[in-house]
Amino acid sequence: MTVKTGDKAPEFDLEVTYLERVKLSDFRGRSNVLLVFHPFAFTQVCEEEARDLQENLQSFRNAETEIVFVSCDTSAARQAWRRELGAEYTFASDFWSHGDVSKAYDVFNESTGAPHRGTFLIDKDGTVIWSLVKITDERRLEMVPDSLETLRSAE
Repeated sequence: MTVKTGDKAPEFDLEVTYLERVKLSDFRGRSNVLLVFHPFAFTQVCEEEARDLQENLQSFRNAETEIVFVSCDTSAARQAWRRELGAEYTFASDFWSHGDVSKAYDVFNESTGAPHRGTFLIDKDGTVIWSLVKITDERRLEMVPDSLETLRSAE
């Protein structure tokens, strides 16, 4: 069952690098989280979304929101791509156990072995306050403006 607005967000524990992990509980009480699942690193639509998030990073940070960008690629591939893009937010890997967090949010595509485009805005208490899931491989044009509008409304 897909996680929806008003639901308690499932805990996540994702690899960032071999020695670094990111967990939802890391943010509890101190920051909102925009959890963004996407299919694959180094692909056009995913790159467009990653760049859009970077261009709006200061607006998210001004709204006390950290971005966690997730796919099932390995953490090494994720970090290489993050460096290539010059992104300054967290790129996390749901590689092992393969897709467990994507599955917890019900956005894992069994036929491709990668997440659908799922976006979950989680408040400081761990509740989903906005979400958007696209099964098709189309860019989420509304992801940034709608999530930022939700954050402004919640202030």
